[in-house]
Amino acid sequence: MLKEMALFKIKVDERRSEQVIVLKEKSGSRLLPVVIGMAEVNAIKMKLSGVKPPRPLTHDLLLNAISELGAKLSKVYIDKLENNTFHAKLALQRNGSEVIVDARPSDSIALALRADSPIFVEEEVLEQAGLGE
Repeated sequence: MLKEMALFKIKVDERRSEQVIVLKEKSGSRLLPVVIGMAEVNAIKMKLSGVKPPRPLTHDLLLNAISELGAKLSKVYIDKLENNTFHAKLALQRNGSEVIVDARPSDSIALALRADSPIFVEEEVLEQAGLGE
């Protein structure tokens, strides 16, 4: 079962060169910390701060390509935790059908924020790696 999440906080630990985004359950109190790369954390911060680059960056480019192909990002979801690595999916809607694309959680979240699409996490993943409750 998928649980809707929201971006709760971004933590940057410059001593360990580690960036963590923390998702919070919308209808609960569980948190899910996800370690991400510097490029992805910068892309997320740019979107949150309203900065518009003069040319499309990678996540903007992908979202533009999805749109130009007649599809829409309907949701993203983290569906698996395997060997300490989260796996995610993009759910695209096109012509009444759904296309699922494998993706990294960091890229998925950066895209979801740009597209105003919901972010979900599989219950099993929250049970494995979530904090709280």
